[in-house]
Amino acid sequence: MYGPTDLKKNTLITLDGQPYKVVDYSQKVMGRGGSIVNVKVKNLITGALLPKTFKGQEKIEPAEVTNKKVQYLYKDDTKFYFMDPESFEQYELSNDLVGDAKDFMKDGDEMDIQFYNNTPINLELPKNLWLKVTYTENAVKGDTSTSVMKDATLETGVVIKVPAFIKQGDTVSVDTETHAYRERKK
Repeated sequence: MYGPTDLKKNTLITLDGQPYKVVDYSQKVMGRGGSIVNVKVKNLITGALLPKTFKGQEKIEPAEVTNKKVQYLYKDDTKFYFMDPESFEQYELSNDLVGDAKDFMKDGDEMDIQFYNNTPINLELPKNLWLKVTYTENAVKGDTSTSVMKDATLETGVVIKVPAFIKQGDTVSVDTETHAYRERKK
């Protein structure tokens, strides 16, 4: 069991029989040693965000979520297909469940599927991925400072902002949560 002060960002908890992930956390210390913890939690099944307040010595149940390493195979009109590389068991995930992760997935990539009560509830990509730039405008001569940003299309089709010095064919690291450029591969 968790106490309210154990809840940090990305902690998985169970509320009303549903798994939630803490996405925002703040603590207010009251007089005489008491405290109130305000969190924003995301339902891992429906995706709904919910503000929640916990006081003092309340007990919060951790969510029994398991991760399984899978390999992305392909997609059709309504589903994405994955395979466990050890057991060769296959999993189908809906477009809604995959969400924005689709912007960064290539055939054969490895990632994690989260399960709650043996039901897939979430697809988790690595925090950062290396992807090749398939199209970007050339930098204007003299305008190559790192503060100037331009659009670049990556091999998965997603468009992100990159510094002006990035060229077509470069490989860049991208933060999969924020879609932000991180660095160019040397």
